[in-house]
Amino acid sequence: MLVGNPHRLFLPDLGRMRGGRARFRGLRLLHTHLRQEPLTRDDLADLTLLRLDYVAAITVKEDGLPGRIHGSHLLPGVEGPEPYRLEEFDGPYETGGDFLARIVALEEEFSRKVSVQRVEGDRGKAVCVVCAGRSQEAEEGLLELRELCRTAGVAVVGTESQVRPRPDPRWLVGRGKLEEIVTGAMQRGADLLVMGSDLTPAQAKSIANFTDLKVIDRTQLILDIFARRAHSRDGKLQVELAQLRYRLPRLVHEDTGLSRLAGGIGGQGPGETKLEIDRRRSRERIRRLEKEIERLSARRGVRRGLRERSNLPVVAIVGYTNAGKSTLHNALTRSQVLVEDKLFATLDPTSRRLRFPREREVILIDTVGFIRNLPPELARAFRATLEELQYADLLLHLLDGSDSRMEEQREAVEKILVDLDLQTVPRIVLLNKIDRIPPAQVSALAQRLGAVPISAAQKIGFDELLRQAEMLLFARHDSRMSSRQEPGKTIDPSGA
Repeated sequence: MLVGNPHRLFLPDLGRMRGGRARFRGLRLLHTHLRQEPLTRDDLADLTLLRLDYVAAITVKEDGLPGRIHGSHLLPGVEGPEPYRLEEFDGPYETGGDFLARIVALEEEFSRKVSVQRVEGDRGKAVCVVCAGRSQEAEEGLLELRELCRTAGVAVVGTESQVRPRPDPRWLVGRGKLEEIVTGAMQRGADLLVMGSDLTPAQAKSIANFTDLKVIDRTQLILDIFARRAHSRDGKLQVELAQLRYRLPRLVHEDTGLSRLAGGIGGQGPGETKLEIDRRRSRERIRRLEKEIERLSARRGVRRGLRERSNLPVVAIVGYTNAGKSTLHNALTRSQVLVEDKLFATLDPTSRRLRFPREREVILIDTVGFIRNLPPELARAFRATLEELQYADLLLHLLDGSDSRMEEQREAVEKILVDLDLQTVPRIVLLNKIDRIPPAQVSALAQRLGAVPISAAQKIGFDELLRQAEMLLFARHDSRMSSRQEPGKTIDPSGA
């Protein structure tokens, strides 16, 4: 029995007791309303968020005897606008029927409807949540988040957005909006909330304590994709390093039993807590990974030296993720790099030789795709991979002309190139996927962007691409080689 006040009743933490998403809690909330009022918003929030069997409020008459009863129970499926049904009874003896049998039948129907939902994805069902300052930013964020979920193998069963000047410091979205999101997620049978913004440790903890659903943010989702896509040792180490750096400040045990002193009863001192041990091990692992990545970077430096001694220019393909970089690399070099219509299909850089019509060869590198607001942990971890771009003689900046967000993607890639101090490297802008765009629009876009229109899938526009690449590349490369061979000779940087 719990005692509250006339305004609020505080429920204890129920933990994970009977917490399956297709089951009720096995608990019923029966309380009094002294002012004859119906169920409050807090009552209905407790019903939906805690998945209680039933909530009932017994009103009290002027003579002190029980009056009308206001009750509610959850509805299976998503048929109605609200996930519950409101009921009223004249008194405590007017409810009628076998209450326990009714609740068991409701739970069975609830479980059955959740289990028969058919969605694409084998790694759970998610509701995507975006909080942004403008409605357009929210729409774009939801589109990207859906693509990231599809790439990760997570089925998106719903999307929610909120437009507000700045995120809530505790909940990201407002508390009322969060209640609505969690309620909708329960209706749809979701087991995961994917937040479109990076959560602070405090936000992650608050939202996780608010709901039984698993909560991850955009960075965690990208890290999970990278962990599944990385195949080389270098890529796997970099992903693990990024994951450890991200998780270290968020390393908090929810189970209080795990945070007890490791020394045990009778120990001669408190020793380290389980949390402190985990943090220390994470820091040690981070240091070992950093040293291993430095060794692999040194090996790449040796390979670069061999390439330079062979006098082969280096061309790197850069662009937003899923712009068609691997398709272009395969088409130009007749390779078999993995190609999928998903974000970050390939993470490990691939180098192949490309022969020009004039019997001259270059090294063509396919790099990892860029993305807007690249998480800092990923930017630091993959800087060793992207350092290959520092030695490129030419960059091929690939744009997806069929994507409505092409301009934003182009600006995101340009910003990353500036952050990597690559703005001075010569580049050719390529407008890809022109086979999906009306011809008149292709000409206008190419002229405005100063781009070469191509289709990597259909192998269209390659002649002009190779002509411009050869003209820019070998003039600059020959100038650099002459400068190295004749130190006293002054070379015009333009290659004239």
